Amino acid sequence: MSDAPEREGTGRPHLREVSEGIFAYVQPDGTWWINNTGVLVGARGVTSVDACSTERRTRAYLEAIGSVTSRPVRTLINTHHHGDHTFGNYLFAGATVVGHEGTRAGVLGWGKPFDEPYWTKVDWGGIELEPPFLTYTDGVTLWVDELRCEVRYTGTPAHTTNDSIVWIPERRVLFSGDLLFNGGTPFLLQGSVAGAVKVLEEVVAPLKAETIVPGHGPVAGPELVGDVLGYLRFVQTTAAEGKAAGLSPLEAARETDLGAYADLTDPERLVGNLHRAYAEIDGLAPGGGIDMLAALNDMITFNGGRPLTCRA
Repeated sequence: MSDAPEREGTGRPHLREVSEGIFAYVQPDGTWWINNTGVLVGARGVTSVDACSTERRTRAYLEAIGSVTSRPVRTLINTHHHGDHTFGNYLFAGATVVGHEGTRAGVLGWGKPFDEPYWTKVDWGGIELEPPFLTYTDGVTLWVDELRCEVRYTGTPAHTTNDSIVWIPERRVLFSGDLLFNGGTPFLLQGSVAGAVKVLEEVVAPLKAETIVPGHGPVAGPELVGDVLGYLRFVQTTAAEGKAAGLSPLEAARETDLGAYADLTDPERLVGNLHRAYAEIDGLAPGGGIDMLAALNDMITFNGGRPLTCRA
């Protein structure tokens, strides 16, 4: 089956123009390692918000860019260090790769992609690590012709320790990275549940974005912020009740009725989120180190002892 993207579609990667010259590249179904990216087209070149996880998917994304402009990608912004947003960086020949200083460190710290025994087998292709080589601490302003684009570090660990947003105030368009998932379970294992609540309440919501391109899932409106906040508070409540009852994060997840969140994809992420929330109840600072492998192993146990499904 061809991987060539469509301009709009439901089941295949596609470009959606969310404002004049600004596109979301949406990759269904938005589950493990299948992310969204962004395309900002200017007179002298293109800015990309994030790359994709595999060589095949990133090459398809570059073809999609070529379907709307012949101009080169001159700038690539990484919203955080996770490989679904950064592994494809190396294919953007000649582009300046921009990211928070923690994103650079995170890319180098994670290293080359891996899957089994934690995820099902993935054809990553010939990935070469290419971390951001132009970094910032708080943020940087990017201009696409006369259009101001604000690249901001969110100030505290949330999805990861190094999340940034791309905010285009004139168009009320927000590229949120993985601070927001639409239709998928948010994941805070490497960040902070409390920090994510703080960032959404104090950084994201006040922007009053009209169009949000989440890190995963369909393009959304401002209601998505409240939806994700609701899930995060659900995690905090579940953690407090589970810990008070003497349950482990895995046991608490197994006994939890997901209720309004039952239809979110990748439900095993609840286990990892509870590992993080339990640690925060015990006083761990946002983004502090926890036993990631123990959490991933519990997620696999929750998943019936099977590796987590990855369709990248």
